[in-house]
Order: sequence, then structure tokens, then C-alpha cells
Amino acid sequence: MSLVGPGGRQRNLSTILTLLHRTGPLSRASLTEATRLNRSTIADLVGQLVRHGLVTERAPDPARRVGRPSPIVSVSPRVVAIAVNPEVDAITLAAVRLDQTTVVRERHEVDRPPTPEEATALLAARLEAWREGVLADAAIVGIGLAVPGLVRASDGLVRDAPHLHWRDVPLGDLVAEATGLLTRVANDASLGAMAEHLFGAARGVDDVVYLNGGASGIGGGLIVGGVAVGGSGGYAGEFGQNRPGIADGADRLAADGVLEDEVSRSRLLAAVGLDSADEPTLAAALADPPDPGSRAAVSAEVARQRRILSTALANAVNVLNPSVVVLGGFLATIADVDVDDLLARVRAQAMPAATEDLQLRLASLAEDRLLIGAAEVVFDGLLADPSSVPELSEPVHVGAEVIAAAPSSP
Repeated sequence: MSLVGPGGRQRNLSTILTLLHRTGPLSRASLTEATRLNRSTIADLVGQLVRHGLVTERAPDPARRVGRPSPIVSVSPRVVAIAVNPEVDAITLAAVRLDQTTVVRERHEVDRPPTPEEATALLAARLEAWREGVLADAAIVGIGLAVPGLVRASDGLVRDAPHLHWRDVPLGDLVAEATGLLTRVANDASLGAMAEHLFGAARGVDDVVYLNGGASGIGGGLIVGGVAVGGSGGYAGEFGQNRPGIADGADRLAADGVLEDEVSRSRLLAAVGLDSADEPTLAAALADPPDPGSRAAVSAEVARQRRILSTALANAVNVLNPSVVVLGGFLATIADVDVDDLLARVRAQAMPAATEDLQLRLASLAEDRLLIGAAEVVFDGLLADPSSVPELSEPVHVGAEVIAAAPSSP
């Protein structure tokens, strides 16, 4: 097979870069086999990607060389996206490479929900410092923001992030103006679903329900038939706003509350006596409470939340019939107490046929799932058209364009 016209070349460059991005380093021979292009075409395309600074080549391991050696092609470690997750208790920032590894990650705790302007100012300041330090030689493709709220798919407007008290905020415009970088904005849980589907616990699974538990409550993302489902406005997956089914009235703590009022990170923090904590710290405190005398109360609260969560998951399974349910954040923490028991509770409340092959998994990307998802929506444009990026002989920061950011289909 050979290239046909400039459109064919762009597609083939996209195919190769996407393969390397999603599967890791491959030999030229493997790329030839995977794409069914001929060897000279692969050499030409890889050469262009090398010139653009998007991939690197190295000699194969001599100890494993059999026959004619085939160079190993990898995505360049210089290419990064900045990922940001503003929350009510902290703003987390990271620089994520094209191979999903993290160059730098920072969590900046706050004593009240930050304003959009405060979050933008912190990002701009830290980015400036990183450019003078750990990212001095990086090619920064853009910035992705994972926001815990409703983000309009058409233009990336933050319609309502209730826990942050952000309403109708043009966050992408604010960040692009402050940094001069391409900026994309999307719902945090939708990005978590995409990241776990492409690289994590739901990799290769076509029908997935993902629920994310964070400081701002519970959000979700859907993969149906291998495609991310955002809804008409981009607001699909708000499981936390559903009214929970609670069989035992004693389990209800929030009168007329929604799911995230009952299954709540803040209630878990209160049980272990913490005001704030990242995910590993909270998990450790739940497993071994700082006050040994509170162990029984902590266990009771975790058990209460698991009972209510199981009913919510059963409802989702009945409606969507996924093959895998993935839980992230504090939901993964309380599920990890006994995953098999939680799955049994879901099966007991759902239609038997809908749960025959159901699996319940914990987010394998852990704390990085939202950041990897935020980076992915930035990388989307690069993967679609690698030739759009200038040759990166020197560090390049690409454009100040603001793009609407519904999560992409894998």
C-alpha cells in the first residue's frame, strides 16, 4: 500500500502517531504490519514525524536482534500537555507526556473554593516557573482543564460547577489569554472515563459506565459501543444528581438528598477526623483511622455508603447494560474494601440478564486518571493532524486557540 494525495499522508501520519501514543514503542517492522503500508512508506512517514519532533528512533536491542534490524519508534518525551483539575479543596496541575507519563505534578490546597481568576493565576504562575525549570526543553502542545461540573460541548463554557460556585464561566478564554496556549475544557468525570477506556481499567471494552468520586461529589462518563457519549449539550453522566434508592431508612442522612449527598467524600473525611486529604491519604486513614477509637464508626460509614452505592450502580446497569463498571476516586477506595461483595450487591438488585457478564473494576490510572484525560483532549488535535505542528528543533508553544471540549470518541 502506498500514499495517495496529501489527505492520505495526513491520515497515515495520524495512524502511526496514534498507534505509538496508545500502544507504546513499536519497531518499524511492527508499524508496517499494523498499518499494512510498505516499508519505504513507513520510513518516510516516521522520518517526517522525527523531523517534527513528535517521535524518536533508536536501534533495537542487539541481544534480541534476529535478521535485519528494525529501528524502534517511540513518541518524543519532549511533547507535553498541561493538565489542570480545579477542585473545592485543591488545584492539581501536571505536565503529561504524549506517552501518558508525568513530568511534574503539584497539588495546591486551598481553604475555600477558588475563583476562576484565582485558578487561572495559579496555573499561569506555575507554568512560567516550569518553563524556566522542568519544562525548559519541552514542546507544550496546550492546556486541558478537567472541571467538576457541566461544561457545554459546543464551546467549552463552564455552565455550572456548583461546588466551585462557577456559573457561565468562559474558563478556556481566561486560561488562553493568560498563557498564550491552546486550551480545552471538559467535565472531569467524562475525561476520567475516556482515560480509563483508552489506557486503564476499561481498555479495549466497548460498553463502560464510569463513576468518579471527588471533592465536588460524584460524576460519571459513558462509553457505548466504543464511543464516548456526552449527550446533546455535553452533560451526560451526572449520576451524582440522581435520587438514590435507600432500602433502610436509617441509612439516609440527607433529607431529600441526591446520591452525592449520601455517598460523600466529605462524610468520609469527617469520619476519620480530617479536613482535607488527597486520595492516598484518605484511603490510608479509612484503612487505619488516626483515632483507633473511631474504627467502628468509620467502618459503619463505609458500609452505609457501599449499600447506597450498590443500588445506584444497579440502576445504571439496568439502564445501560455495560460489560464493565469502573470506579475512581473515593468510590474506588470504598469499593476496594471488598469488590466481590459490592458486585454481589449490585447483582442482587439488578436484572439478572444485565449482570451475567458484568465486571466491577477500580480505576487503574488512580490519581492521574483525570489529568491523563485532560491531556488527551489536548493531544487530540495533534494526533489527528501531526503535520500541523512546526518542526520542533527548539521548544515550541503551539497557538492560543481556544477549542470547545466535549470528550473525544476513542
